[in-house]
Amino acid sequence: MAFAGMALSETDGKVFLSVEPVDGREPVDAAALHDWLAGEGYGAYGVDHDALERAAKDFAAASSPFVLLVAQRSDATLDVQMALDAMSATLTIHPAQGGRPANPEGAMNALTLAGVVAGIDEAAMRQAVAAGTCEAMVVARGALPEDGRDAEFEELIPATPDRTPRLDEDGMIDYREHDGIVMVHSGALLMRRKPATPGVAGFTVRGDVLTAQPGLDEPFALQLAGAKVSADDPNLLQACLTGQPVRVHGGIMVEPVLRLAEVSMATGNIHYEGTVHVEGDIGQEMKVEAGGDIVVGGLVDGGLLQAGGDINVAGGVIAHARLHAQGAIAVRFAEASQLHAGTVIAIHDMAMECELQSLNQILIGTGSPRRGRLIGGRATAMMLIKTPLLGSPTSGVTHLVLGANHALETRYSDVLARLEKELAAQDSLRKLIVQLTASGDPRGMLGRAQASLDNACSTHAQTLLQRSEVEQQLALSHSAMVEVGVAVVGAADLVFGRVSMPLRREFRAGNFRLDAQGVLVYTDGSGYAVPVLP
Repeated sequence: MAFAGMALSETDGKVFLSVEPVDGREPVDAAALHDWLAGEGYGAYGVDHDALERAAKDFAAASSPFVLLVAQRSDATLDVQMALDAMSATLTIHPAQGGRPANPEGAMNALTLAGVVAGIDEAAMRQAVAAGTCEAMVVARGALPEDGRDAEFEELIPATPDRTPRLDEDGMIDYREHDGIVMVHSGALLMRRKPATPGVAGFTVRGDVLTAQPGLDEPFALQLAGAKVSADDPNLLQACLTGQPVRVHGGIMVEPVLRLAEVSMATGNIHYEGTVHVEGDIGQEMKVEAGGDIVVGGLVDGGLLQAGGDINVAGGVIAHARLHAQGAIAVRFAEASQLHAGTVIAIHDMAMECELQSLNQILIGTGSPRRGRLIGGRATAMMLIKTPLLGSPTSGVTHLVLGANHALETRYSDVLARLEKELAAQDSLRKLIVQLTASGDPRGMLGRAQASLDNACSTHAQTLLQRSEVEQQLALSHSAMVEVGVAVVGAADLVFGRVSMPLRREFRAGNFRLDAQGVLVYTDGSGYAVPVLP
C-alpha cells in the first residue's frame, strides 16, 4: 500500500510522514494511514492518532509540503513505588512500543535504583516481566519482627497444689477442696523450664533491620526447698527428697510431710517446715505451725494453726480456735473461732459467732446450699461473701465488711514508692550521661552509665506492669458483693468501703452491692434492683 505524494521515514526511532502536493489525488482517512504504518513495519510503535487524523484532513488540500511525527519507538519503562513504611514495593511495567521489552535484569536494576534491596519476590518479578506489562504488582515485602517468647515452666507432676492465687476476670479465686496429699519420691522430675527465645528480627524492603523484642527470661527460683536443678539438664527440676510437691513462682518445692494420729499433750506443739497431716483431732491450746499445708482429719478444739499454705479441716473448729493460713481455709463448720485466710475461706455448713477474714472470698454452705448459715460475728472479704442464710432471729448482729484488702493496698503503696525511687535513679543517670558527653569521658564511664540507664529503664517498665496489675485488682473491689442464696433472716450490718447500711428486715434470695453511683442496692432473684434504705 502506498499513497501518491506520501512517504514514511524513520530517524532515531521516530517515524515521520512526509506529504507533497499532488493534483487530483483521492482522499485518504486515518484508518488507512494506520494500516499503511502497520504494513511498513511500524504497527508496534506508539502511534500518534491525532497526527494521522491531521494528515488525512490536510492531505487532499495540501498546497505545500509538510512533515508530521506520526509514530515513535519506545522501550518498556519500569516504575517502582515503595510504601511509606518501606514494608512493600510495587512494580508497574509500561509495555514496549516497538522497542526493547522489559527483562529481569532491568527490573532488578529498577528495584535497586529505587532503594529496594530486601524481601524481593523474584518469582513475582519474573512473572510481571514475562507478561510484558503490569500495574502496581507487589514484588517485594518486608517482614515484621516476631517478638520472643517469655520463659515458660511446664509441670511434670499432675495435680500439684499451686500456692500462687490466680484471679478470674471477675476478680475471684477458684477454690478447690484438697482430696489428699500428692507425694513424689527423691529424684522425680518436677518441672521443665523452656527458656525465653530472642525473637526474629524483621526488615524493610530498604534493608533496614527491625529489632525484635526478646522474651523475658526467668530462671528457676533460687530457693526451692526439696528440689534441685538436674545435673544433666539445667532446664529440668527434680525432687531431692520424698514429700509433697507444691507449685510456687518460678518452680516447685517439695515439702516433707509429717503424719500424726493427733495433736495433744502427748505429742506437744508441732513446728514443722513442711506439710502436717493430722489423722484425728487437735486438742485445746495445742499449736501446729507448718511451712506448708495443714490437713486435719478430725476436729480443732481451741487450738492454734498457722500454715504457710492451706488449712483443710474435715471436722469443725470450735472453742476459740485460731486458724491463720497464707492460702485457703476449708472447714466443715466453725463456732466462736478466728479464721484468717490469704485467699478463700470455705465453710461446708455454718459459721457462728466467728471472726472470718479473707483477702478474696468467704463462702458459707459450700456443702449445704439450703441450710448453710452465717450467724453473728464479723466477716471481712475483698470480693465476695456468700451464704445461703444470713443471720438468725435469736442471735446478735452479723457484721459484714466488703472491698477490704489490706495486703493489696500495702503492696500498691510499696510499688508506688519503688517507682518514685526508680525515676529518681534514671534522672541521675541521664544527668551523668549528659555531663560525660559534654565534658569528655577520660575514665570510660559513659558506656557503663548508659548500660545502667538501660537496665534501670527495663526494671522500671516491669514495675509499671506490676502497678497496672495491682490497680486492676484494686478496681475489682468496686464489684464486691454479698450473695444470699435463701434469705436474710436476722440483723446484719453491711459495710462497702465508706458506705455502711444496717439490715433490719428480711430479704429473699439475692445480692447486695454498690451501683455505679455508690448507692447500696439489693437485687432479687429475678434481677429487680432497689436501693437499700435504713
